[in-house]
Amino acid sequence: MSKTILVTGPDLDPAAARIVAEHGYQTVHTPPYADSAVISEYLQKTGAEGIVSRMGRLDASVMDVAPHLKVISKHGVGVDNIDIEAAAERGIPVLVATGANAVSVGEHAIALLLATVKRVLPLDAGLRAGRWEKPGFSGREIAGSTMGLMGMGAIAQATGRMAKGLGLNLVGYDPYAPDSAFEALGVTRCATLDEMLVQSDILSLHCPLNDQTRGMLNAESIAKMPKGAYVINTARGGLIDEPALVAAIESGHLAGAGLDTFAVEPPAPDHPYFDVPEIVLTPHIGGVTRQAGARVGVDAVTGIFQILDGQPVAPERIINRKLLAAAQAEPANMEK
Repeated sequence: MSKTILVTGPDLDPAAARIVAEHGYQTVHTPPYADSAVISEYLQKTGAEGIVSRMGRLDASVMDVAPHLKVISKHGVGVDNIDIEAAAERGIPVLVATGANAVSVGEHAIALLLATVKRVLPLDAGLRAGRWEKPGFSGREIAGSTMGLMGMGAIAQATGRMAKGLGLNLVGYDPYAPDSAFEALGVTRCATLDEMLVQSDILSLHCPLNDQTRGMLNAESIAKMPKGAYVINTARGGLIDEPALVAAIESGHLAGAGLDTFAVEPPAPDHPYFDVPEIVLTPHIGGVTRQAGARVGVDAVTGIFQILDGQPVAPERIINRKLLAAAQAEPANMEK
């Protein structure tokens, strides 16, 4: 039996690597954004029993070449790069590091908000180019504006706490979150997405990417937002219809956007966002801080060894728990 943990990406925090070594295992790393064929090759060569999923897609074809694979642990919470149904069918639990990077991502959402609304980048560029643009300049105060939180998980809650410190009013929409998540922050709960959109001077996206949410921010939904509103996205790029967002900014309906994610990563050199100065862009690094990296890495590998050692795992960390249960029950059901 191979005592290897495969990391789909170039690094793992030293604290997490120590836990791997203490269990008598070694880590092997794929190149960044390796495709399925490369990940499959690494799995076949190493016989890895667990995967820390960072970059690259883990689909059924990858799992089929790895009968020795026992657990997949996401380095974070977004599992759109993992076929969780295929994993369940093969008896492989998929774990997430719930809340471990919430503070870092929340801080980045606020940084994007401030950089975008306060026009920090174009003003900096103008000054460096020899322009003193104070005459005629009119900025915007964000205190008293309303921020809409799409999703009310740990990252949204961290973002909301910081936003309240800036004097923002909060509304939110999440059909799956308990009332307590809204009440703890004083967030007004909206019954529908549309109810939140019409109030959102600033819309911050914090929901998973799935069939229900893909492209949810499109021409129709953007049109419901107030004129001059902003969009902040530290979740997944696929939540946004990218051409529709560009069109809304160019038309003047939206004032700008701060985006840490793209529908396809890395984006193509001719991506339309690059030609829109009202959009502030970062390369999906909201949760990439030393502190968050340590927490997420430790959570990810700890979960792997809980599974390998037969120890209990917090139910909320097993993202495909219900699918696993259904897959395990299916043979018995078929015999009846």
